[in-house]
Amino acid sequence: MRYMNRVQAVVLVAAVIAGNVVAYGQTKPKPAAAKPATKPAAQALPQLVVYKTPTCGCCTKWVEYMEKNGFTAKVTNMPDLSAVKQQNGLPPRLSSCHTTLVGGYVIEGHVPVEDVRRLLKEKPAGIAGLAAPGMPAGSPGMDVPNSPSYDIIAFDKTGKTSVYATHR
Repeated sequence: MRYMNRVQAVVLVAAVIAGNVVAYGQTKPKPAAAKPATKPAAQALPQLVVYKTPTCGCCTKWVEYMEKNGFTAKVTNMPDLSAVKQQNGLPPRLSSCHTTLVGGYVIEGHVPVEDVRRLLKEKPAGIAGLAAPGMPAGSPGMDVPNSPSYDIIAFDKTGKTSVYATHR
C-alpha cells in the first residue's frame, strides 16, 4: 500500500484543512501592551479595611506606613469604634486606636507590616488576629526615638492570647 487511493487522499487533505481551520480560526489573544514592572501576582496583598476616628493622626500615619509597604487601604472614619471591635471578636483588653480587617484577620492598632505579612503568609491555625494593645511608643505611626520594646499579641476567637512578636 505504497500509494493512497483517491478517496484516502481526499479524506487526508480534508482533515488537514479542517484541522488548520480550527487551529487558526480560533481567536488568538492580542499581545498585551508593555506594562510597567509590578510585583508578581503571587505577592499581591489583600486590601486593608481600616476603621478609625476622624481626628486620629497616628492612625493616619500607620495607614500611610502600610501603603508605603505595598498595601492598599480603604479607610472608614467613625466617631466610635466599639461596635466594630466587638463584632470582630477583639478582646477589650487588647484595644487600641484603630481596627483593621485584612485577609480574614483583625489587626488592632499599630502592628508592624512584617507581622501582618507573616500572619497572611503563614495563616496560623486558631489565630483570629494581632494586636498592639494601647498605643506603644516606637510602633509604626507612634514613632518615638529610644522607645521601650513592645509585644504584638495574637488572639483567638475565645480571647486566648500569646506573644506573636517582640519589637525593640
